[in-house]
Amino acid sequence: MLIVHDPRCAEYGSPARPERPARVIGTAAHLRAVAPEWAWTDALAPVRDQDLLLAHTPAHLARLEVPEDFDPDSPFVPGISAHARRGVGAALAAAAAASEGRPAFSLMRPPGHHATSDRAMGFCYLNQIAVAALVAQRDRGSRVAIWDFDAHHGNGTEDILRGRDGMLFTSVHQSPCYPGTGLSSSGNIRNWPVPPLAPRDQHMEALAASLAEVRAFQPDLVLVSAGFDAYAGDPLTELCLEREDFATLGVWLRQSGLPAAAVLEGGYSPDLPFLAEAFLRGWTG
Repeated sequence: MLIVHDPRCAEYGSPARPERPARVIGTAAHLRAVAPEWAWTDALAPVRDQDLLLAHTPAHLARLEVPEDFDPDSPFVPGISAHARRGVGAALAAAAAASEGRPAFSLMRPPGHHATSDRAMGFCYLNQIAVAALVAQRDRGSRVAIWDFDAHHGNGTEDILRGRDGMLFTSVHQSPCYPGTGLSSSGNIRNWPVPPLAPRDQHMEALAASLAEVRAFQPDLVLVSAGFDAYAGDPLTELCLEREDFATLGVWLRQSGLPAAAVLEGGYSPDLPFLAEAFLRGWTG
């Protein structure tokens, strides 16, 4: 397992917000302590505007530099564009490692799957998983599947990848819940809305079905939007998964035999370090 992590991603934000620096500080410290055999790198892939423009509009890149809040969940902070670009660089590095047969996890913030082509929202400023998918397609001709198990629908990723050949987007998410999308499937978009307080077995059946779609797509690369907010103890959602369920998701990913990289999305419980560890241990076996 390769973990891509630049500590500068914790240099912004407030402890009063759910998407806070402690999420990655605590998770990085825990993983280093419990899994010393895993490799770490802070070498991020270079991020060029031409890469970002595969997924985002020029106006959006310019807007990231304007010192005005985007929405109540996505404030402007000095350097947020650079932070978001480093998140993209980590996702690109993880995807490149996976394409060479090495599983990789990008442990960075801000998350990205709510960012649309022209809008920052929901803690997200640039959609790093969509950029990584489109760069892999452009540079390596890859068929790419996105497996998004975050409790919130990856509306931005869907927005960017909808209708693109050689791309599959799958999402299992709570509904009703923010951002209120992901209620139907069509073309290369597959959604599994799960009601609040759904029994664990019902939620896991939806996750198994989504991964079956990923496998049937026969991708060259799987990119995982790894959100851990479907956890029963998460303060922002009403789902019921437990630590062992995230381990099962990792086992399923390993058993698929598909080259894969994962990117941290949500997960706002103090137990995030243990949930991430469970997923990564299941994945690595």
